[in-house]
Amino acid sequence: MFTLLLVLLFIPFIGAFVTAPLQQRKADVAAVIMAGAVMLAAISAIIWAGGGRFDYSLAGLPWLTVPFPLFGIQVDPLSSLMLLAITVVGFLIVLYSAGYMSELNKEHPTQAEKDRYYFFTLLFVGAMTGLVLSRNFFQIFLFWELTTLCSWGLISHKRSSVAVQAGFKAMVITAGAGLFFIAALLIMYVKTGSFEFSALGQLPPTLRLTAVIFLLIGAWGKSAQLPFSSWLPTAMEAPTPASAYLHAAAMVKAGVYLTARTIISSQAVPAQAGYLMGGLAVATMFFGLILYFFQDDLKRLLAFSTIAHLGYMFLGMSLGVAGSRLALQGGLLHLINHAFTKTLLFLAVGAISCATGTRSIKALSGLGRKMPVTAAAFIIGALSISGVPPFNIFWSKFFIIAGAIQLNSAWGWTVGLLAIVESLAGFAWFLAVVHRVFFGPASPAAAAAADPPPVMLIPLLVLMVLSLLSPVFGLAIITRIMGG
Repeated sequence: MFTLLLVLLFIPFIGAFVTAPLQQRKADVAAVIMAGAVMLAAISAIIWAGGGRFDYSLAGLPWLTVPFPLFGIQVDPLSSLMLLAITVVGFLIVLYSAGYMSELNKEHPTQAEKDRYYFFTLLFVGAMTGLVLSRNFFQIFLFWELTTLCSWGLISHKRSSVAVQAGFKAMVITAGAGLFFIAALLIMYVKTGSFEFSALGQLPPTLRLTAVIFLLIGAWGKSAQLPFSSWLPTAMEAPTPASAYLHAAAMVKAGVYLTARTIISSQAVPAQAGYLMGGLAVATMFFGLILYFFQDDLKRLLAFSTIAHLGYMFLGMSLGVAGSRLALQGGLLHLINHAFTKTLLFLAVGAISCATGTRSIKALSGLGRKMPVTAAAFIIGALSISGVPPFNIFWSKFFIIAGAIQLNSAWGWTVGLLAIVESLAGFAWFLAVVHRVFFGPASPAAAAAADPPPVMLIPLLVLMVLSLLSPVFGLAIITRIMGG
């Protein structure tokens, strides 16, 4: 297992540097092979772990007078849940990119700088893999900062002034929030002499609350929660497959993972922090929802949807701190469900922009007859993201709302009812967008549109299936996380 985990950790980094000097189809082939190898290694490690926990410590740093191992590899059910989302989506993104980054793309027809694109994409896969395999807060922080660097490279990929500014904005906001992560590390080390997950529980109550809030601020910045949300919509300047990976399965989920790891591994999150997390989550959900109605760009609509759904994950975890195991299960299930469903929506939008040269809702209609597979993908994604049964997000939303009501408190009933209102309003708007874009007579932009080539269709088909089936294996892993 140790060898397998080392291979899993290093393959994406090796792949990034192997792909960097390659051009055109050679870059496509190398990137797909490397991303596929990472996915297979991750699935093998998850199966081998069998729901158990494997923890391997590496040597400490005696020249820094650190008396404990700073580095190691850990895999447990929570790592497995994230690994599945990171590596499966990562492979599908890279496969899709081989068709998207081509002369067929009417929105920006170019194959230039594929080497740089694949370098940062595979480096991002490696950073996220390292983050979830980390065995302490310090190690998580090192990979955490690497994800910030990779996001800057991908968001600013087009090198236009707007893209460069968007990449810089994302880096400043997420790195700025990360300073609070550093502050939490300092508190833990000074008071306990350790960066272990259990160190939080060893802090005095006041310092523990402070350290947890600092960790939450770092997580909120990375996961685009209020007041740090503004970087995510502008980050849509990235190529659409990169947007899908950053904002469905990778970067924004790093903050959710840090919070889940803090709650589950330390068992030391104070109730006050839970209520703060929940209140901010509800505010973020409605902030994202309100801005749905002002978007004409399909990608920006998905960006605000991502902000709202990250709020659901934090709400589920906050209710878990308040005592609802069911809501905590829902928050964790929402993590993997959203990864597959939002990736499906992003890639469907990428196919639309490739075929039509636009993402404008007002400029599109009648795509259902022109692009039937893409239309089916977007409609399934829209139904799922809105919480319509039997698709995956229905189940995670159901657990979160049922868990809130299960608390049988004013707080629980309030946030539960607010979540229902958000779901209904979001469903109504996505229904309107589906009707506008896919039905009626074909608009001039849609007149010559057609479904993308197989290399782009295969990821859409796989993600459609996962948008239905992810609760099956997701709940099996989450039961292990919860100790069931």
